[in-house]
Amino acid sequence: MSTPDLYDLREIFDLQKIMVCFNGPINAALIEEIGRALRDYLNHQQEAPSAVADIFAVYIEMTQNIRRYADQHQELTGASSAAIVVSREDEHYVISAGNVVTRYDGIALKERVDELAGLDRAALKALFKTQLRQPREDLNGSAGLGLIDMARKATRSLSATVREIDAERSFLSLRVVL
Repeated sequence: MSTPDLYDLREIFDLQKIMVCFNGPINAALIEEIGRALRDYLNHQQEAPSAVADIFAVYIEMTQNIRRYADQHQELTGASSAAIVVSREDEHYVISAGNVVTRYDGIALKERVDELAGLDRAALKALFKTQLRQPREDLNGSAGLGLIDMARKATRSLSATVREIDAERSFLSLRVVL
């Protein structure tokens, strides 16, 4: 196996305005360290504190969801690995994250993201409040508040793709534009 051409990779990152990219097994310490580096970078770029808070919150929500999913699906090959990219697009930040999920979970989450994409700000706010009032035992361990909150913070509709890997697994990618 030869060493990859890092110059070409760097050129791709520059062209795509990628600031942070991670691919591999994710754990709490890594989430924290990447988050710290991201926050430092944003502060160095003199971003508004509210923008830094939103970007950081979305990054944390996405990565913690991946870690929790991996913890709950240890038998699923590849579930503990994630791909995370933070980039610029025009005047916006884009946080993208992907991980291996069961085919069923991938389809279900994509449908949920598509539902949220069809809602306006007022409907997202109302849905958030409704979910907040739900008894925890009715929510199967998750209120779905994180996904709704990301949709509320986003400047564009959330988007998700599901790519089939094999009969049991898919790769789910979620994209949030802030």
